[in-house]
Amino acid sequence: MKQQPANPLAEQVYLRIKEEIFDFHLLPGDRFTETALALRFGVSRTPLRDALYRLKREGYVDVNFRSGWSVCPFDFVRFDELYDLRILLETNSIERLCHTDSDASLGALKKTWLVTADERETDPHKVAGLDEAFHCSLVEAAGNREVMRVHAELTDKIRIIRRLDFLKSARIDTTYEEHAKILRLILRRKATEAIILLRSHITQSKGEVRKITLHMLHEARANLANKPHTGKRRNNSVAA
Repeated sequence: MKQQPANPLAEQVYLRIKEEIFDFHLLPGDRFTETALALRFGVSRTPLRDALYRLKREGYVDVNFRSGWSVCPFDFVRFDELYDLRILLETNSIERLCHTDSDASLGALKKTWLVTADERETDPHKVAGLDEAFHCSLVEAAGNREVMRVHAELTDKIRIIRRLDFLKSARIDTTYEEHAKILRLILRRKATEAIILLRSHITQSKGEVRKITLHMLHEARANLANKPHTGKRRNNSVAA
């Protein structure tokens, strides 16, 4: 089971800063101070510092001891590596599922994904949660606890960028269709076909997320450039 954070407030601050980075409210290169950010979030510096050092370990921010903190550039190489690892773990799980009696353990997934078009969820945030549950359930059903542990850690690392994949309705429809095909292939013990489709499914998602991220980053910078000049530096306005 996933352990609860030692400091719930630090966890909340961590998630909030991470969301601001991936919602492009904090852009790569932006600088801020602990004092200003603590004031804006209404928290003390202790949980804020815990959250910032956690984000630093994950590669999202860096500390400059004389000038506060800064947002790191997007590390697409790292995300590509995480997605590659995800493919390895999930294809291994499909291989195991196709050689076991997995029908019962996949019952909940069938009820969610083997549905008609008018029964599909359309809210992007809810679909993101369902998509994550689909892939995690496949790994869980395969029964390897160490694979489950590593996959859960990986899922947590890519969650906040992966959700961008469902901002377009066409991607939601594609996800439903491909998940249904993968499930049917597993139930028919068609391991090779299911693995090929899963690999293509995840690779396409990775590509879509990259395109959306670059587009949103470009728009955020363009909007910032078009704002009336106030005489303040960007890092001061972010810190305030």
